[in-house]
Amino acid sequence: MKDLQGLMKQAQAMQAKLAEAQEKVAAIVVEGTSGGGMVKVTLRGAGELSGVELDESLLAPGEGEVIADLLVAAHADARRKLEAQTAELMQAAAGPLAGMKIPGMPF
Repeated sequence: MKDLQGLMKQAQAMQAKLAEAQEKVAAIVVEGTSGGGMVKVTLRGAGELSGVELDESLLAPGEGEVIADLLVAAHADARRKLEAQTAELMQAAAGPLAGMKIPGMPF
């Protein structure tokens, strides 16, 4: 029975760490760029697009396709950064269980 109680305490501690990590993930803000900084997008924790900046030189007629391509590339850059930071936080919270495929666990 003592082993079960110890296991339950460890599970509760892990749940608290994961909840804390999820709060930190929600607070992450990353910026992705493309076109040498001509396009910048900002993503928040859950992947929410919260900002777009375009260099004014892109706003010329006929640049629509270029803008579209640069937006996609900047979003992909930001998404990679967001996923890397999220994975790092979740692995730190999971401790020795990081990398194990446990159903229902976000790591």
